[in-house]
Amino acid sequence: MNKTVEDMARRWLKRTPAALSALEHRVLQSTLEHKIVAKNTNKTYETQQTFGDRTADGIARFGGSWSFILGFLGFLAVWTIANALLLGRDSFDPYPFIFLNLVLSMLAALQAPIIMMSQNRQATHDRIDAAHDYEVNLKAEIEIMALHDKLDELRHSELIGMRDDIARIAQHLEDIAKRLPIPETKAVP
Repeated sequence: MNKTVEDMARRWLKRTPAALSALEHRVLQSTLEHKIVAKNTNKTYETQQTFGDRTADGIARFGGSWSFILGFLGFLAVWTIANALLLGRDSFDPYPFIFLNLVLSMLAALQAPIIMMSQNRQATHDRIDAAHDYEVNLKAEIEIMALHDKLDELRHSELIGMRDDIARIAQHLEDIAKRLPIPETKAVP
């Protein structure tokens, strides 16, 4: 059976070829050509990242880690102890630690957009993954439908063959029955 993209679009997707998206057309074409559509989207994503993208992702990864939280808590403890107790009157940031508040505000002002940039890139990567998952799933569904068609064709040809065999056997039995003498039956009193 020679199938085309148009036949497959009508049969399995219940659409005209003109109504297909580029992705659906590509999947149907790959099914006809028996090509794989699965690919590693992470490699593509990593090769397209700029130095700034990788840096922002690294900062976001570190800024959301326990290492950063514990290290920053340690830094805050050292700052507070140094300025409140150890340095006494000569402290460069006496209580209420106004300079520390400024540093924390600047850190938050820089860290928030960097984390948002990283999240936006992750969302883009997730959309690429979702589109690829759809493509692979669509191809799998089409391949399953093609297998069902093949099984149905096999079952149909087997049934036709069985019907023909039964017809031949029935004809053979009729021929045998015609050649056999018919025994006389006695009436039962």
